[in-house]
Amino acid sequence: MTLRRLLLVVIGGMLGTAGRLAIALVVPDAGGLPLATIVVNVLGALLLGVLAARLPPWNDLRIFLGTGLLGGFTTYSAFAVGTVELAATPWLAVLYPALTLVLGIAAAALGLLIGRRREG
Repeated sequence: MTLRRLLLVVIGGMLGTAGRLAIALVVPDAGGLPLATIVVNVLGALLLGVLAARLPPWNDLRIFLGTGLLGGFTTYSAFAVGTVELAATPWLAVLYPALTLVLGIAAAALGLLIGRRREG
């Protein structure tokens, strides 16, 4: 890891975190379901899938956008805490992680498909 790549991750992470906050400010929860977290994680999975299909792992742009920006944009910790906080409503405590995982995996697969189609 070079200092330049470290700075790419730091700057990307700052921008991604700001983007996540912006989404959280405009996307309200729905019936206790943390929709903003679902949105950022699913969108991040889609975009990371496209990046993974289009750019080699150690490409500076992929490091900036994938590790930095999308790493700061998506949030496992908010997902985990949100799941635990829903324990008082068992059906939401099951729906939220299931929905996030299914949509996230589908979005990542779609992103890879989109990224690979553009190659040919």
